Amino acid sequence: MKQFLKRLLGAIPVIIGVVLLIFLMLRIIPGDAVSVLLGDHVSQDTIDRLTAAMGLDKPMWQQFVSYIGNLFKGDLGISYTYGLSVSDMIMEAFPYTVKLTAMAIVFAWAFGLLAGIISAIYQNKLLDRLFMGLSLMGLSMPVFMTSLFLQYLLAFKLGWFSLVSDGSWPTMILPAIALGWNSAGSIARMTRSSLVEVMQADYIDTAKAKGLRYRAVIVGHGLKNAMLPVITMMALQLSSMLSGAVITESIFAIPGIGRLATTAITNRDMPVLQGTVIFTTIIVIAGNLLADLLYSVLDPRIRKGQ
Repeated sequence: MKQFLKRLLGAIPVIIGVVLLIFLMLRIIPGDAVSVLLGDHVSQDTIDRLTAAMGLDKPMWQQFVSYIGNLFKGDLGISYTYGLSVSDMIMEAFPYTVKLTAMAIVFAWAFGLLAGIISAIYQNKLLDRLFMGLSLMGLSMPVFMTSLFLQYLLAFKLGWFSLVSDGSWPTMILPAIALGWNSAGSIARMTRSSLVEVMQADYIDTAKAKGLRYRAVIVGHGLKNAMLPVITMMALQLSSMLSGAVITESIFAIPGIGRLATTAITNRDMPVLQGTVIFTTIIVIAGNLLADLLYSVLDPRIRKGQ
């Protein structure tokens, strides 16, 4: 528990560093948010008045101090483009991202574990090559390529799914598969390699000598120890799911946080982009802390070390 609290406190400087980094990057890259918002055919006087109204005429350090102060109050600012609270916009988009990520995680975990276990049982046989081939495809193809491929084949050609998603459960199946395929491949290969290694241990030979069936030995004895690194990977993959959701939501027109961030980039809407990055960073850090906690619960050796 002490180690967990240390990592929790250590996450605070990480969040502040991310806030500072994204704050500086958005202000040093070429372009002007006010000019993008007003368009080309406006007077310089109008641009100057709006710049002052937004507080963008102040020194950068003053803008940062003001933003940090509001951040501690839970205020992520007001969208330049829509004039709405960034916090409200994120809370409105977040359920779509949660639904997509949850379905992608269920697919990745279910397919990855099943494929890894079957591949370990039927090592170097047809099923092993089939599942490892599918896993390698998921690992080799980037998320946007997987999304476009599945969208073209399963939605456009075969008509099994909708080309775009309205946020309902049926229309989220294809985006979830596209988002979770890469993680499923990683889990499958990790499960297979870990389980094959565990099955070489002496206690497995002892279980076999007692007359237990091979599959019972795998499920009852080998799988428990083989799952330790796999569970850690599964928890850490939350970050890759969220980053991949940005692309997946854009391709399938899902109104989640990822699409909100890409729209903010196009519109130079700095408060919205900062808010989505900070919010996603907090979730990723929470996922990493959860992975540490789960690993310490499952492995007594780590608890003793703490």
